[in-house]
Amino acid sequence: MRWLPLLMVLLVIPAVAGAAGSVLITEFCPDPYLAGDPDEYLVLSGDGPLDGITVSDEKSGFRFPPGSSIAGTLTIARNGTAYLQSHGRFPDFEWQDSSDSVPGVISSRSLRMANANDSLMLYDGARLVQSVAWPRDVAAREGQVHFLEGGTWDPRPLMLGQSRFLPAEFSGVTVTAFVSPDCSDEVFMSVIGNASEEILLNVYEFSSPAMADALARARARGVAVTVLVEGGPVGGIGEEEKAALWDLNQSGVPVYAMVSTGTAHAPYRYDHAKYVVIDRTTVLLVSENFKYNGFAPEGTSGNRGWGVVLYDPATAAYFVTVFQEDLRSPSVVPYSGRPGRHEVLSTETHIPVFHPRTFTGATVRPVLAPDTSSQVTALIASAEKSIDIEEAYITNETRFTLNPFLAAAVDAARRGVRVRVLLDSYWYNTEGKNDNDEMVAIINRIAAAEDLPLEGRLADLETSRLAKIHNKGVIVDGRKVLVSSINWNSNSPNFNREAGVIIDHPGVAGYFASVFEDDWNPGVRAPGPGTDYMKIAAALLVVAALLGYGYYRRRR
Repeated sequence: MRWLPLLMVLLVIPAVAGAAGSVLITEFCPDPYLAGDPDEYLVLSGDGPLDGITVSDEKSGFRFPPGSSIAGTLTIARNGTAYLQSHGRFPDFEWQDSSDSVPGVISSRSLRMANANDSLMLYDGARLVQSVAWPRDVAAREGQVHFLEGGTWDPRPLMLGQSRFLPAEFSGVTVTAFVSPDCSDEVFMSVIGNASEEILLNVYEFSSPAMADALARARARGVAVTVLVEGGPVGGIGEEEKAALWDLNQSGVPVYAMVSTGTAHAPYRYDHAKYVVIDRTTVLLVSENFKYNGFAPEGTSGNRGWGVVLYDPATAAYFVTVFQEDLRSPSVVPYSGRPGRHEVLSTETHIPVFHPRTFTGATVRPVLAPDTSSQVTALIASAEKSIDIEEAYITNETRFTLNPFLAAAVDAARRGVRVRVLLDSYWYNTEGKNDNDEMVAIINRIAAAEDLPLEGRLADLETSRLAKIHNKGVIVDGRKVLVSSINWNSNSPNFNREAGVIIDHPGVAGYFASVFEDDWNPGVRAPGPGTDYMKIAAALLVVAALLGYGYYRRRR
C-alpha cells in the first residue's frame, strides 16, 4: 500500500469517510488530441457530499474543497482552459490552475494520466471504491473516451466528440422502398418537391447538379435547407462536388463540412452517412452518395443501391436529433469553396425493372455507427432460415480473422441457415491481391470445407447493366432488411458516422429480396414485388414488332 503515505501527505485524507459510496468514475480520456494532453479529464457520477472522495493514480491525485457535493455528474480536467478549447465549455473543476472561471480541487498538481499504461483509483476515505487500469480494463488509443455503463467499461472505440445514441424502435411506420438506378432519382425528386418547411441533408459526397437544383428550388419557395457533407473524403472534394456545393451556396443554401481544423479534431474518421429529413415527418435514407451514379435519371445506368423513405414523425425526430448533434460539432464549419466542373451524366443505359413500392405497419430500428452498429451483428445472428447479403466489398480484420459481420453470417450457416453473399465485380474491387474475388474464394472454401449452405458470388454487372454494386444491405428470413451506409470493414462501423435502418416487414423485405434475386442471377430475371410489368410488356411488344417486321421483310 505504497500509495497511502503519499496521499496522506499530499491530500490530507479526512479520517471519516463521506457518504459517497455511490460516486464512481464513469468517463475519462487520458489521451486527447491537444499536444501534451492538457485537456485530459475524467467524469464522476453520483449524489451526495464529496468530503471523503479522492482520485489517485498511485503517484498523485486530488480531493475536493470542503463542502463540495455532487448531484449527477462532475467533470474534472487537468487544465480548464485547454478543456474549453477542446469541448467548447469549461469543466466543473480543474487540478492545474489555468482560469479564474474554473474552481480548483485540492491537488498535488502533478497528476497526469499516461497514454498507454496507467490506472485511476477512487477512494472514499481510505477505502478503495473503484479501480480502472489500461490496457488491462480498457483500450489505449489517442482520442478514445472510456465510459462506464452498468458496471462495465464500454468496449467500443468511442472517440472524443462522438455521440452515444441508444437503440430505438418505432412501430407503425409507412415505408416506401426503392432502388438505384431504377427509381432512386424519381423518389428523391418527389420527396424534395413535396417539402414545405425544412430539409436537413447529410451525405458523404454530393455532386449531382440535378439534386443541387432540386434543393435550390426548394430554398426558393421558402423551405429552410441545410446541407452537411464530409469535408475530407477519400481523394478530397472533387471538381464535380465543388461545382454542386458552389451552386448550393450561390442559391442561398447553407453548406457545412465536417473537417479537422487546427482547433477541432473531427469526431469521426468520415461522415459517411446518407440521409435526408423532410419537414420533420419523413426520412429518406440510402446506401448511395448524392451523385448521378447513385441517383441516375430514369433509363440511365448507375450503381445498385437500396433506399427507403420512412413516413413517421417519431422516426424523423430521431434523425433530426442526430443531424443537430453532428452539426453542433466544433469540427463542422461553413463550406467555402470555388466553382468546379459539373458532373456529366453517363451515356450507359439501364432499363428500369423495379419501381417504388409503399408498405404500411413496419417496425423500424435506426442503426448508427459507431453508436449502435452492433445491431448489424445481432440481426445476422437472429437468422433462422436465410441471410442474403449484398455489399460493395467485405474486408477481413486480419489474414486469419474474418470480418465480424461475415463471421456472424458463417456461424449462421453452421447452424443450417442458408447464406448468400453477393459482392461487386467492378475493376477496382477485383484487380487487387486481396479484394472481392479473393473474398468470394474464401467464402466458398469455407463452405466446401465444412459442407455449409453458404455461397459467395461476384455480381454480373454486364448482364445486369449496372455500373457497380455499391449497396450495403442484408435480408434476414425474408422478414427483416438492413438498408444502410455501413461498409463491411473495420473502419466503417467503428469510427465513421454512418446511418441505416433495420426494417421488420415482410413486404419491404420481399421487395429487396426480389432485387437481390435479380442481381444474384440476372440471366434468369423473374418478376417480383416492385417490378414494372407495364414497361416489361411494352418492351416485349417492341421486340415482337421488330421480329415481325424482320420476318415480313424476309418474306418479301
